Amino acid sequence: MSSSRPTVQRVAAHAGVSVASVSRVLNGLATSPEMVDKVQSAADELGYSPNAMARSLKVRRTEQLAFSVADVGNPVYVDMMRAVEAETRAEGYRLLLSSTGPDPAEVLSLLRGLAHGYADGLILSPIRVTDEIIEALHAISLPTVVIGRIPPDVPVDNVRANSAGGVRMAVEHLYETGRRRIGFLNGPTDTVPGVARARAFGRVCDRLGLPTDDALLAEADDFTIDAGLDAVGDLIARGEPDAVLGGNDLLAVATMQALRERGHAVPDDVAVVGMDDTELATVTAPTLTSVSLGSTRRGQLAAQLLLERLRDPDREPQRVAVQPRLRVRDSSRARSRS
Repeated sequence: MSSSRPTVQRVAAHAGVSVASVSRVLNGLATSPEMVDKVQSAADELGYSPNAMARSLKVRRTEQLAFSVADVGNPVYVDMMRAVEAETRAEGYRLLLSSTGPDPAEVLSLLRGLAHGYADGLILSPIRVTDEIIEALHAISLPTVVIGRIPPDVPVDNVRANSAGGVRMAVEHLYETGRRRIGFLNGPTDTVPGVARARAFGRVCDRLGLPTDDALLAEADDFTIDAGLDAVGDLIARGEPDAVLGGNDLLAVATMQALRERGHAVPDDVAVVGMDDTELATVTAPTLTSVSLGSTRRGQLAAQLLLERLRDPDREPQRVAVQPRLRVRDSSRARSRS
């Protein structure tokens, strides 16, 4: 055997695997136990120390960070992106934006692809969180922050909104203005925001003694205006609500459009409230009452947590909740009195 110093290439050849496989093992990336055994055995037999291996495979910084959202066209994600970009640019990073759509498989593909090292860290805001995504987050070695609700044992930094508290504020506000048949146009209830908001709506209505029959509930296929228009007509016709809460601002805007088309005045006939308090809420006619879930603040916090993680990879994961605020505008004012 040659007396020259062992190299990564020799470790790979001795183990009968690729150099990339050796790199995955040495950098702690997800791989099979059999692969770990092969690489470690080959390194031991060649006298290649783990420290020397780690030095030879030191990962170079890309000065790039990835930000992944479900829908790059949703105003709430635009607000987050601006906040993340401002924080990370100040530290010398470029921001790579990815729009995965609603399919969890695309999120999984992203998480696995990041192992190739094109970014130094990730901020992820998935709309659906499956068991496979949770498993991938447990395995990921890349510094990662999740915006949204995830189980408490997932070892990544986490920023979330208190959307349940926001729903409570919205319904209580409508109740205080005299509304008693409050409809709810939600997005898909197999999503993180959809399920949280549906549960919160049921709880607050039960507490206030408000009806929650099926006629007052509608579920859109997506959190978009088009999906809202497809879903809200039956709620208006069957439920005869005096107020409607939209699961986000886009669904609330769809509700106002559908009400106008059917000859209902907002807010005198039907009040409308949205969630997210995006810029859209200030330019509708009438202006839209909405619950701010702190999208800009969530983006800022996520970026700050990621930058801290890059400086101190071994610190304990941090979890931060951003509290809601109700922004009352014209769409939910009290009815005019004759």
